[in-house]
Amino acid sequence: MSHWRELPAELHPDVRHLIVRLRRLKDRSELSKRGLAAKTGYSAKSWQRYLNGRSLPPREAVESMAHVGGDNPHRLLVLHEIAAQRWSEGRAVTTPAAAPAPDDGPAPPEHAPTEHQRQGRHLRVAVTAAAVVTALSVTAALLLAVRLTEARAQLADERAGVAATAVATVSESMVPVIYTCELEQRDGRWYAGLSRTTDILLSNTQMGLEVAEAQCLLQRAGSEPGDIDGVFGPKTRRAVERMQKRGGLIVNGVIDPPTWQALREGVPQ
Repeated sequence: MSHWRELPAELHPDVRHLIVRLRRLKDRSELSKRGLAAKTGYSAKSWQRYLNGRSLPPREAVESMAHVGGDNPHRLLVLHEIAAQRWSEGRAVTTPAAAPAPDDGPAPPEHAPTEHQRQGRHLRVAVTAAAVVTALSVTAALLLAVRLTEARAQLADERAGVAATAVATVSESMVPVIYTCELEQRDGRWYAGLSRTTDILLSNTQMGLEVAEAQCLLQRAGSEPGDIDGVFGPKTRRAVERMQKRGGLIVNGVIDPPTWQALREGVPQ
C-alpha cells in the first residue's frame, strides 16, 4: 500500500472523493507511476499532480485508470463530472462572520437597489462568467498543445528504436507518420509487423506503434480507421466501436484485451 501525501485542505469534498478513489485503484493495480504512465498514456509527473490534488485529471485519464484498476468506468466518470464542476467553481475560501456592532440606536433604513443598479450587477456577473469561460478555454487549449507535443516526441523516440523493423514513410519533421502494414498470420494470429502486444489499453489521444498495429488489424477486419498514422483519433475510435459491435463485444471505443484478441484471431468481413 502506498503512503499517500495528505491532500490540500481547500479541496472540495467531491474533488477529494474522486482523488481518493483514483488512489485506491492505483494501489489495487500495484503499478508504479511509471507503470501507470505506460498503461494509460499519461506521464508519471501528470499522475503525481492528479493523485496529489494539484491538478484535476482529464476524463480520458480517469477512464483509463478505471480499466487499469478493474473498476466500473461509468461510475467513476460520474464522480469525475461532479468533481470537474466543483473544480471550475474554484476553491471556496470562508472567513469568520464579523461580530455585530453594539446596539447604539436604530439602524439607518436600507434602501432597495434601483433597477439601474440591478442591471449593472447582472452585467458584471455576465462579464465575469464570460472571462472565466475564456480563461478555461485557453487553459484547455494550452494543455492539449503540451500533450500533443509530448506525444509526438515519444513517437519520434519509439520510431528511432524500431527503425529496423517498422516500415514507414516519414516527413522531414518526423510527423505525421504513415505506417505500412505487413500482415502475416502466425499460429492462428494476425500481426502487422509493428507490435506484438495483446493487452495494452488504447484510447483517445494515444499515439505510437501499438495504435498503428491496431489500425492495421482494424483495416484487415473490414473496419476502416482512416490513415495508418499511429494516432488514436475519432476515426479510429469509430472503427473500434464498429468492430466491437459486429463481434459482440462491449462497445466502449477502447482497445482492451478482448478487443485485441478479436483483432488478432478474427476473420476479415
